[in-house]
Amino acid sequence: MSNTPNRLAGTAYLSVDGNSYMLAGDFEYSPSVVSRETLTGMDTVHGFSEKPQAGHISGTLRDSGGLSVASLNAMDNVTVVAELANGKTIVGRNMWTVETQTAKATDGTIEVKWEGLAVTEQ
Repeated sequence: MSNTPNRLAGTAYLSVDGNSYMLAGDFEYSPSVVSRETLTGMDTVHGFSEKPQAGHISGTLRDSGGLSVASLNAMDNVTVVAELANGKTIVGRNMWTVETQTAKATDGTIEVKWEGLAVTEQ
């Protein structure tokens, strides 16, 4: 997608199971697989604990006339693909929506977050 080597940010395209969605903004992703927390005692730092972490992809979608909030909420086992201005392609497979999706009539947006076992950067 990126044919300008100096372009690092600014545009993104989002699709879920091959269907394109209007991305209004606030796109984020995390391919992290673990979450770590430092363990300290009264005497020194003892080490850290590590827990599995779901990867996630999120963004604010534009509420077009054909978009159903209920269909976003029902998403399960979907593939989410984002193409970024810097040439990266972000892919999340077997993802599901989390949190509550609410349409905002003031600016016609819906915040959506998908989580899953793996999010990759290509």
